[in-house]
Amino acid sequence: MTRAPGHHRCRARPQRGAALLLAMLVVTLVATLASAAVWQQWRAAEVENAERQRLQAGWILTGALDWARLILREDARGNQTSGNADHLGEPWAMPLEEARLSSFLAADRENTADDVLEAFLSGEVIDMQSRLNFMNLVKVSGAGAAAKTEISEPDMQAFTRLYKQLDLPQAELTAAVDELVTTLNLAASDPMPSRTALTPRKLAHLGWLGIGPGSLAALEPHVAVLPERTTLNINTASPQAIVASVPGLDMAQAQRLVTERDRNPFKTLADASRLGPTGQWSELQHGTRSRYFEVRGRLRLEDAVIEERSLVVRNNLDVRVSWRERIAGR
Repeated sequence: MTRAPGHHRCRARPQRGAALLLAMLVVTLVATLASAAVWQQWRAAEVENAERQRLQAGWILTGALDWARLILREDARGNQTSGNADHLGEPWAMPLEEARLSSFLAADRENTADDVLEAFLSGEVIDMQSRLNFMNLVKVSGAGAAAKTEISEPDMQAFTRLYKQLDLPQAELTAAVDELVTTLNLAASDPMPSRTALTPRKLAHLGWLGIGPGSLAALEPHVAVLPERTTLNINTASPQAIVASVPGLDMAQAQRLVTERDRNPFKTLADASRLGPTGQWSELQHGTRSRYFEVRGRLRLEDAVIEERSLVVRNNLDVRVSWRERIAGR
């Protein structure tokens, strides 16, 4: 039987269509694989870049912390020699405004701005004894299972006055202190886990005791959480903290005290007694020297901003880090 000539053309068209479809599928597959490979390569480069930034930031901020510790140690050495107190006119109290990192480095003459890491550093050192210590609110007597935690009435009165100044709820303070007493009593006598809050180590941890975010923000310039009983440094404290710590002292007297100390920092509490109510300064609650400082560093590295806070404690010429935290993603 003889087939019509058009019959072969009809069979060829589906074959050509299938071949074209197969070619398009192959091209699509190759493009997909190529795109995936490019994406994987880009992702690996981004991860490597982020890790490099993290390591660089870590070294730079560690160096900044060590530099701050050195300044505090040399300040302690100078105070031992001169007998001076800690005050806001000393080198450690001067904040570092944002500056390019290359300004701190000794670069070769051949180096250009393009050869230097694009990093900008800023920071400050804050005297944490310029603030009322929340842990002063409790006092512990005895040791071991016989230990007993009680409220320190003079400090409770000081915090009550501060709460009143800042227009914060007194019930919040009372409940937080009661919770802290319960926590410490159980920690001393019962090794098993309990429903009570953990012992706070930072101001933010006071939220565990029931102090709200609004109160924490208002208290932050005037209150600290330190691991042992500390005195309030009247050379660095805010007027609000001074008024709260001294019964009978009003804001006008505190402002006068601040003005006077800015001109002539007080070496002893006796120097301040000339300006405040006689007999109201207590060596248990007030002082003119500090041991606890917070070092804050901020690094802007390309498009990333990394901040770090560290609490350091100074014992004579030994300056050690108590805790350190990093804040990223800003």
